[in-house]
Amino acid sequence: MTTGQPALLKFTGVRRDRAGPVPPMPARFPDDEAPVVRYVDGVRELVRMRWGMPSTTFALKGRAYDPGVANVRDTKSPHWRRWLPPEHRCLVPFTSFAHYDATEERRKRPVWFAADESRPLMVFAGLWTAWTSVRKIGEGEVSVDAFALMATDANRLVGTVHPKAMPVILTDSDEMDVWLRAPWREAAKLMRPWPEEGLAIVARGRRQDAGRSAPATMSETVPGKASEPAG
Repeated sequence: MTTGQPALLKFTGVRRDRAGPVPPMPARFPDDEAPVVRYVDGVRELVRMRWGMPSTTFALKGRAYDPGVANVRDTKSPHWRRWLPPEHRCLVPFTSFAHYDATEERRKRPVWFAADESRPLMVFAGLWTAWTSVRKIGEGEVSVDAFALMATDANRLVGTVHPKAMPVILTDSDEMDVWLRAPWREAAKLMRPWPEEGLAIVARGRRQDAGRSAPATMSETVPGKASEPAG
């Protein structure tokens, strides 16, 4: 997410900024902090949250920590259904995201998607909750606001790289309002692939930010498996 903070606030209709300075973020990985928009007391506010919501009990069997789930697709699951009401929905701003593609040398290479080459601001539909847990053994128990991204079927463009899923994308102010405030039966209609003509492949390969490479994917993350980020 590389758009400046004033443009971010204007695009998402935020009236209360509680995030502090938000520098450009060419790389965001699961468990990183990121700027997130939620609707509280009739006002859209920008806050910082950590990426990854509580895992299912089944996924945590035998584990003493929970790094969180990055992406949610099964909205019929009782585990996720509790967070579907408006008070737990959020918007996650971004300018590009990526999925891994296998090269001829059988190496994974990130393929970056955006609205076009200029990488204008868009948002992912997400969920959030307050969560106390041990996310990392070395960190111990922490209390955080945590978010996850909503995922749906991949469109044909994204499907050439990652056939299983893609993030739920919103750009229209009315759609953002529906996601943040409408009953689930109405908001659920936004859980659809973004039109392929509305996306373009803008880069292939790694981008660097202070020594960190920024590959990404939208596959659902479970404890014990490598997390693959979005940027």
